[in-house]
Amino acid sequence: MRYRAIGCGYTSPARRLDARTQTRVRPASRVSSHPGSGPAGAATLGHDLRSPLAAAKAALSGLRSTDIPLTEDDRGELLAAADESLDRLARLAAGLLDLSRLQAGKLSVFPRPAVLGDIIERAVDDVGPQPVTVRVPAGLPGVVVDPELMERVIVNLVGNALRYSPAGTPPLLTARDRGGRVELHVVDRGPGIPRTECDQAFLPFQQLGHTSRSPGVGLGLALSRGLTEAMGGTLQPQETPGGGLTMVISVPAARGTAPADAPELVAVDTMPAGLVRNG
Repeated sequence: MRYRAIGCGYTSPARRLDARTQTRVRPASRVSSHPGSGPAGAATLGHDLRSPLAAAKAALSGLRSTDIPLTEDDRGELLAAADESLDRLARLAAGLLDLSRLQAGKLSVFPRPAVLGDIIERAVDDVGPQPVTVRVPAGLPGVVVDPELMERVIVNLVGNALRYSPAGTPPLLTARDRGGRVELHVVDRGPGIPRTECDQAFLPFQQLGHTSRSPGVGLGLALSRGLTEAMGGTLQPQETPGGGLTMVISVPAARGTAPADAPELVAVDTMPAGLVRNG
């Protein structure tokens, strides 16, 4: 059973902040006009909406059916299938809503000092029991971000890295102090992205690669870059030395707001164990 590290119990950040800390983002021109929004994008979106709806309907129809007697295990499996399908639909709807807010410049952002290690812990836990390696050095400065949005960005990037990572080679998350900014690297050893396609990969309704392990409407990277930029950060792809893709998030550092003796955060192939704090 998966567990959280000490000190990473999660409560949704309070939104009762002074109005001066709230930021309205400018219209995100990078995602406001793109080829994927045409017929091909609409077809992909329609398919991704129909699939979870059809799966949920089939599961609920099975529960209501009186033709075949169901055991408690059968009912549990059908309920789990319906729940998973509706969760997928909810995530898709939330992504589309956030994308539209980014395009219109109406997404509210609440940047404030935060501890990057704590955000990483929650994000890795949200991803599930898949193996992930995390190395965050001790004494890393705090960051100025919207913690909820930053967590979503990390979840999206780690999810992408997991889909493309070879079996037995989990993604790696590392962080470093860049003098006034903090970088988070999400590293995988998958097929990578050709340099000529890097910009296209961040457009909505685009897919990374062409494998059966990459389902979805292709909003993750577009949203991740838009959310990162809304917090005053950047998100850039790099080639992983030896092959693969490294996503580099750079956000403002919060000097003097995080404890200088922040412990090292280490998790090697975390399945099913959680993260470990050293120090």
